[in-house]
This record gives sequence, structure tokens and C-alpha cells, in this order.
Amino acid sequence: MKIAEIKQLADLKGMIGQEIAVSDWVSITQARIDKFAEATGDFQWIHVDVERANSSPFKSTIAHGFLTLSLIPLFSAECLRLPSVKMSVNYGTNKVRFTHPVPVNSRLRGRFAVGEVEDIAGGAQVTMAVTIEIEGVDKPACVAQSISRRYE
Repeated sequence: MKIAEIKQLADLKGMIGQEIAVSDWVSITQARIDKFAEATGDFQWIHVDVERANSSPFKSTIAHGFLTLSLIPLFSAECLRLPSVKMSVNYGTNKVRFTHPVPVNSRLRGRFAVGEVEDIAGGAQVTMAVTIEIEGVDKPACVAQSISRRYE
């Protein structure tokens, strides 16, 4: 894990293009996949039917792509420290791609590089290039640009 301690939002402007943080690993269990299916109503068999998925090309169930994407706030909270920020709001994502399936019992982590930093009233709109890695796999599970509004 690589933690970034950013004292002021303005400091991010000098870090554009740099990887600044890497989260710890998170396990993707069948229970987590099942809870995500319950929360979203996405019960497609490749995610929740263990027996059927074992005979699929993946040889197991796989995590929902949106489950993988939804871990960005967890990863971010774990490895980005912004003590001057009083409130953060998710503003959206750009260029999301699910580049590799995530088999059940995999471990994922997030890597964060500063993309853009734009001043807004009371803070900054920050775009992070996020790469979600699967432990032991060369190709990432997901790449995305995560946009947040952070207020000091």
C-alpha cells in the first residue's frame, strides 16, 4: 500500500500525470458478489450460479463489472489522505472499461494517478486515473477516470 498525504488540494496540481497512491488488497468473495446482486437486482448466472459458472469459460463465478467499479471509493478512502478537505462528492466517471474478468476469490486493489485538477467554488474538481488490479494477473480488471468534487 502507498498512502498519499496531500495537505492542500492545490498541491495536486503539481502531481498531474503521477501515480500518487495504491490501496491495499480487497477480497472478492462469493458473499460479496451475492450481496451486490441483491443490492442491484443483477442476478445474471455468471455472477451467482456457482455450479453453472464452473462449466463456463471462466470456470467460476465472476464479479459484476459495476461491483469492481464501486470499490473505487473504498480504495480511495484507504490510501488518499486530504486533511484540508471537509467534504467530497462523487461527480462521475469517464472512460470506464472492464478489461479483465474478476474470478471469485480474487483480490483487487486500486492505483491512483492524478489526471486533472480544476478549481471550483470552495474547492476543486479532481479527476483521477484509476487502475483496478487483480492480484497475480497482468491485465487490470478495470480502468476508469473517477471525478470527485472536493471542498476545503
